[in-house]
Amino acid sequence: MDFINMDGQKEFQKPLNAANPADFNKIYNETMQMLFKISFRIVNDEEAAEDLVHDSLIKANEKKLTFPTINDAKFWLIRVVKNASLNYVKRKSREKKAYEKVLYEDTRKVESGETELLKKETIKTAKEALNSLPPKLKEVIVLAEYGELNYKEIGKVIGITEGNVKVRIFRARKLLEDMLKDGENVFLPN
Repeated sequence: MDFINMDGQKEFQKPLNAANPADFNKIYNETMQMLFKISFRIVNDEEAAEDLVHDSLIKANEKKLTFPTINDAKFWLIRVVKNASLNYVKRKSREKKAYEKVLYEDTRKVESGETELLKKETIKTAKEALNSLPPKLKEVIVLAEYGELNYKEIGKVIGITEGNVKVRIFRARKLLEDMLKDGENVFLPN
């Protein structure tokens, strides 16, 4: 694949092999932060998000995958991280339900100060609203807002057209707006 460098010279871009240390470093440096943001927004746990991203990068390395461009590597890794994160959330949900059946957990918390309480309630309400979106709408919002992907990139990641991405994002934002309007908690059933 050819591209024009900063000096206006045509250069050949060789494919990136995840098993090659130099190529792996390039893939890691180009994608790590974005992948972490996506995973974190899905799992809401920094340590778990970091582990999931590292596992996905290691998977590319162990499989000795070759990507034609850095964007191809990014899109593949986004799909892998997204799926791994969603599976993690499902597994944690099942574990939590199992623990709650066995053990009653006191969830009361003592808050200090009205501002801190309002801040926590606002964050909780926003997360609940995001989590109550239908999966197809939540997915595009997470990729757009936390993955910082454009509509075309989101379309590539989840396999839909750019127009469909725009429609889903519009619907997701409208639903979130309706859910959060006037402080009402009108959440959709999961």
